Amino acid sequence: MDVALAYLEAAQNILRRIRDTQLGALGRAAEICTQSIAGGGLVHLFGSGHSRMAVEEMFPRYGSFPGFHPIVELSLTYHNTVVGSNGQRQAIFLEKVEGLGKTVLRNFVLEPPDSFIVFSNSGVNEVVVEVALEARRKGLKVVAVVSAEHCTALAPRHSCGKRLTELADVVLDNCTPAGDALVAVDGHEDLVGPGSTIGAAALVNSLKCLVAERLTALGQPPIVLTSSYHIGSEASADRFDACFDDYRRRVRRVYGAR
Repeated sequence: MDVALAYLEAAQNILRRIRDTQLGALGRAAEICTQSIAGGGLVHLFGSGHSRMAVEEMFPRYGSFPGFHPIVELSLTYHNTVVGSNGQRQAIFLEKVEGLGKTVLRNFVLEPPDSFIVFSNSGVNEVVVEVALEARRKGLKVVAVVSAEHCTALAPRHSCGKRLTELADVVLDNCTPAGDALVAVDGHEDLVGPGSTIGAAALVNSLKCLVAERLTALGQPPIVLTSSYHIGSEASADRFDACFDDYRRRVRRVYGAR
């Protein structure tokens, strides 16, 4: 089989599994997010490594809206240099250091009705587990986005003895097989073509749609970043300003400014 077609079919299988198995969990996660945003709080977003992409897929980009607060630690996610200063080895090392997650969150004022979404394909590295622990300690509900198959195949690494899935109020499964890569190439021993980004992006955008629907039903329609293709250049620029102003107002409190 053509390997490009094999990848596309594997990706379709991920989306099919999400559709068939994750709608209930998506609804529960949407309720948590809606309660946070409608109540004047924020949904904080955190991911290390390539899970950063799911954080930025949620907000800010076209079709997204304020209420979600991306927390991106460059020491854990700055991958483009690969080697040398700020290289991949350092990031891989740091995501396994206990204490770093708690230190990152000390920069923010976190309190209900806020909630937290933690992204991690494996769900066992120390930093993501610690972020979830700290969020729970502060009384926040936690949504985990993981590969359930990959997570359950691994032993916990954090000294608390728990995986991310065991600390979450809701688990969203990105439905990617353990190991992430999807396609076998004839003559090569390793699989290629990761799938977790596809699964996470599908979950994130499905969740975003559900939250927008519920906020609108509550009489709090979100300010959506909208392309000029839909509403024209001037209106789109005005919408971006309104969205960013609304976001700034919402996040002042988490940086200690009232």
